[in-house]
Amino acid sequence: MHIDVNGALVYCYTGGKAFDAAKPTVVFIHGVLNDHSVWALQSRSMANHGWNVLAIDLPGHCRSAGHAPATVEEGADFIGALLDAAGVQRAALVGHSWGSLIAMEAAARLGDRISHLGLVGTAFPMKVSPALIEASASAPEKALRMVNVFSRSTLAAPPSALGPGTWVFGAGMALGRKVLRSNPEVNVFQRGFLACDRYAGGEAAMAQMACPVLFALGAHDQMTPPKAAQGLINAARAAGKAVQVTLLPVGHHQMTEAPEETLAAIRDFLAG
Repeated sequence: MHIDVNGALVYCYTGGKAFDAAKPTVVFIHGVLNDHSVWALQSRSMANHGWNVLAIDLPGHCRSAGHAPATVEEGADFIGALLDAAGVQRAALVGHSWGSLIAMEAAARLGDRISHLGLVGTAFPMKVSPALIEASASAPEKALRMVNVFSRSTLAAPPSALGPGTWVFGAGMALGRKVLRSNPEVNVFQRGFLACDRYAGGEAAMAQMACPVLFALGAHDQMTPPKAAQGLINAARAAGKAVQVTLLPVGHHQMTEAPEETLAAIRDFLAG
């Protein structure tokens, strides 16, 4: 469905169920050059087990109109506006990669309105190599190939993700091309990378938020290796947050390479 947020229609996948703001709500936030579809299994399962699901296309991405966020902070402001527009008073946020930074910053800004925070494939700081940032503008096909090589730990997804025999590298390349071409006005590839690279508020956000935190990390993740999340984990524990850390035996695309395990981690965390 589409929701008018700040005068722009934003696409939210509801997992095949009618939107009901009275139910407990979880918002799924994708990463750079992705869209709502990367949460296919997790969003459908949660929607069929009592949750109101909003798996979004960020503004300026694929089915969503509006200004593509240029910073993590802009993305966090959008999440607050989305909840207001949808009539959702309290929600859980689950974000992947860049989306994890947006979710974290939004949780800090929205306080008690956020019940749980799930960070999948996260890191802080989330630095991006200058060569990759430059290639995302000058040679996006080359950069997209690099990202998909570094992000993957398998070439075939489990059947519960995208269907038996799916070539996840090819699917990732196709999705990236689709997202990049969906916005002819802005290079959302480079814009997302720059937002990740420049975000400096991670530890401060972790100290300010009021909810428990899940870290779902890929043991073989080359984009956001588990050790790069340790500072956030330490900051969350130092601030007295309830912290759950789940290490998944995959790379950076936890949702499609370990779909059942990622779903279980999110489901059990939200139920706790």
